[in-house]
Amino acid sequence: MVARTRFDDSDCPVARSVDAIGDWWSLLIVRDAFDGSRRFGEFQRSLGVAKNILTARLRALVAGGILDTVPASDGSAYREYVLTPKGNALFPVIVALRQWGEQNFFAPEEPHSRLVDRRHGQGLRVLEVRSADGRRLDPDDTTVDKVS
Repeated sequence: MVARTRFDDSDCPVARSVDAIGDWWSLLIVRDAFDGSRRFGEFQRSLGVAKNILTARLRALVAGGILDTVPASDGSAYREYVLTPKGNALFPVIVALRQWGEQNFFAPEEPHSRLVDRRHGQGLRVLEVRSADGRRLDPDDTTVDKVS
């Protein structure tokens, strides 16, 4: 088996973030946690992932501080997975991926799941990157100050 390349000591925030998330299964687990999944079986049914893979990804997300385990809300002996503040901070990332997918991988009238504002039942505004003074920014408007 090939050893996974680690980026946890990189000076690039994107590389460290990818290192923390690990892979696409982990992002889908986080997505499902935002959708209300809390138990191993709920994640497994939703994702259809092999139990050993799900176990490894859940352990990594807990170890990385993205999920935590808590006693089951129904008082049973089970443990449940909940997003930590670090995990909740992934919400804009999940929304951005969802909106990018909607814009690039669905035909105009093709049905797909929708994220809606719970209070008003309406879809969300498209996320935008803004400068500190409120201007909308595109890639050409930014640069990366690299660590020397």
